[in-house]
Amino acid sequence: MTTTSLTGTATAAVPAAGASAADLTGKRRIAFASFVDENYLPGFLVLLRSLALSNPSVCEDFVVLYDDLRPGSIAKIRDLHPRIVLRRVNAEHYESYAKGDQDNYLVRKAYFILDIFRLREYDTIITLDTDMVVLGDLSELLKLREGLAAVPQFFYGQHKLNSGLLVIQREYLSDEFCAKIDATGRSGDYELDKHDQGILNAVLDGEFVHLDARYNYVKRRLSGDLPVPEDVSILHFTGRHKPWQGGESGYSQAEARWREFELTDSEFHGAYLERPGGLHHDLLVHFGTPHVARTGDPELARKVAAAHIAAGDYQNAVDVLESVRVPLDQAWSHETLGHALMSVSRYDEAKAELLLATAAPNRAATAFSRLAQMAWVHGDNAEALKYATAGISVDPTHRASRMWVTRATSVPTQDAGPAEDQLAHVAFYMDRQGNAGDKLLPESVRLAFGSDTTSRRWHSVHAHRLFDEAALKRVNARRGLVIGGGGLFIPDTMPNGNSAWQWNVPDDLLNRIDVPIAVFAVGFNAFDGQSYRAGRFRSSLRQLVERSSFFGLRNHGSIAKVRAMLPEHLHDKVRFQPCPTTVTRQLVDGWQDPAKREDTILINAAYDRAGLRFGHDYAYFLAQMAEAVRGLGKLAEVQCAAHSLDDEKIAFDLRREHGISMPVIPMYNFENDEIRDLYARTKLVIGMRGHAGMIPFGCGTPIISLISHPKMAYFLADIERPEWGVSVHDRHLGAKLVERSQGLLADHAATVADVHGRQQELWKVTEANAADLRIILGG
Repeated sequence: MTTTSLTGTATAAVPAAGASAADLTGKRRIAFASFVDENYLPGFLVLLRSLALSNPSVCEDFVVLYDDLRPGSIAKIRDLHPRIVLRRVNAEHYESYAKGDQDNYLVRKAYFILDIFRLREYDTIITLDTDMVVLGDLSELLKLREGLAAVPQFFYGQHKLNSGLLVIQREYLSDEFCAKIDATGRSGDYELDKHDQGILNAVLDGEFVHLDARYNYVKRRLSGDLPVPEDVSILHFTGRHKPWQGGESGYSQAEARWREFELTDSEFHGAYLERPGGLHHDLLVHFGTPHVARTGDPELARKVAAAHIAAGDYQNAVDVLESVRVPLDQAWSHETLGHALMSVSRYDEAKAELLLATAAPNRAATAFSRLAQMAWVHGDNAEALKYATAGISVDPTHRASRMWVTRATSVPTQDAGPAEDQLAHVAFYMDRQGNAGDKLLPESVRLAFGSDTTSRRWHSVHAHRLFDEAALKRVNARRGLVIGGGGLFIPDTMPNGNSAWQWNVPDDLLNRIDVPIAVFAVGFNAFDGQSYRAGRFRSSLRQLVERSSFFGLRNHGSIAKVRAMLPEHLHDKVRFQPCPTTVTRQLVDGWQDPAKREDTILINAAYDRAGLRFGHDYAYFLAQMAEAVRGLGKLAEVQCAAHSLDDEKIAFDLRREHGISMPVIPMYNFENDEIRDLYARTKLVIGMRGHAGMIPFGCGTPIISLISHPKMAYFLADIERPEWGVSVHDRHLGAKLVERSQGLLADHAATVADVHGRQQELWKVTEANAADLRIILGG
């Protein structure tokens, strides 16, 4: 294994260094695509509006292939979709396809739309003709995983496709398939019904996935002015007479459906914002921001602000709500503004807004719980208890209020040793019934500094509490400050405006810490698609690195991410320090490997930020896990290891959807020794959470990671065992889990020995860093 030198030079060959998060997690990259010119622009604008209004929770990249669009036309397109990808195409190599008809739109569309197959940035591409209108749900198309799918032609039989809608998967987005298209196009050996359609039919020769006609319902089916069937998802206005060009007699009811989406910006924005159900964050912000500016509607401003909050864009949430006048009686808007203000550390203003929100019974419990949270952040347990109790009095079932009652009444650990002999320790100290991995982590960090993890040697500083003058005085009285471990560099876990990461520390106080600072095994934990307040986070990060005597990150992927945010002269300060949970066997005094293991396989799945983990693929993932559990059950008893209460969802969903039952182990109720003991005694852990891989590995147990977050790919790269991970999006996830489990269990002793060997390499790094830390911190 390649490690980092004591000067901090990371030399491991890590896929994270240049790879996107999607590359690491295997998350499918999906795009829509169309060829657009000036003549068909009116149809495309209607298509974009209809897509948003018919599928308000869907927002993927939309690739626009074009050759002659004017700047004003491009601006109109961008106004209707936040993720437009413009692709100007060069058609010179297709001119031989034209058969002497280069100016014909269908010819031009052919040699442009076929460029779709040359796109390499996506795993699934859905093409839509500009004379289509979307009337229904497209979720089934988004879930397709294999083949090239299309609707068979209406007039010419099931062996020919209609190219108006194609669902193209990765295997067709290849040089090999493009070569076939190119050869066929140049040969002219295809039927001239539509150039792109003729070429594809010649290449495919009937080999395509047949979709139901409702996904490309051609206008000719409605001849005689028939109404559009209710189940039609995409209506296609084939033929020469387009609705924006005056239409065609005999199709008035069909054209009326098209004209439903011929809207002004104000009409369109209003219609989208009034759609029931979940609205996609990107669309809600893109359409809602100008509509709020146009109308000043405080309820619409609240919706837009809530979308910003859900994405971690707290300052934008503040800005949109402060741009309108919120009446005193609109409690939900006041509560949302209070939430946003506290998230950027404007606490006094947040308190005023939240107190206004407590006047409404339907928002009072949430508002009181946020007031309790702010009081706790400021170290006022009595005030926190008062507000949390008020929340419970309004709603006895309110989970957040009950949690703050528990935190406010917990007895803080009393320092038992002289301050000058102690290390201060900034960490996320988990509640008793909380995430098992986060619960174990602070103790594991302390074990890396010695066997005494108690208050005799350690002074606890909760990362989520405001680091104020009193906290600074207490830290400066100690012999050093340790920060870590875990994924503290994440924007949306107890957000604050002081640092924009988990430790709520203002710059001024950070720079007045006068004892040595050691950042130990921290991770850059953002998901693909999560937002940071980039300026505030980068500034806080740079100052932390400058002030630190030791800055160790838990994987080389995090090192690459953090270095990219720092000036070059600070790069060498960032070094590799594995998570101490990965070397548990070396850290726990008197550790003994189990003489005999239980005949079990533990499975863990995580559901926080589920949209970022699974995208459109959760149902597919669940079906694959059902296949896996059936196969794994032939190898050992399969049990669900729930790190948090929400992790039990996989057991419920497997039983409800697939009739599979498995025992659930509530690890969120476990003490630290119980967590280590469970993972040491099982034969194999298949886990999605980071610490559902790192903790069992540290206990000497083989693992397979269900990769839905880059950090697991980072870890497996560091131990040079990428084959111990499978993406949750993998087409053959179930079969691969069974196959790899069989391989690891076939010679279990050899597999365990391999785990021990990989762990030993991490221990060497930890020991080398420990030698530096003894000099830095003393003792």
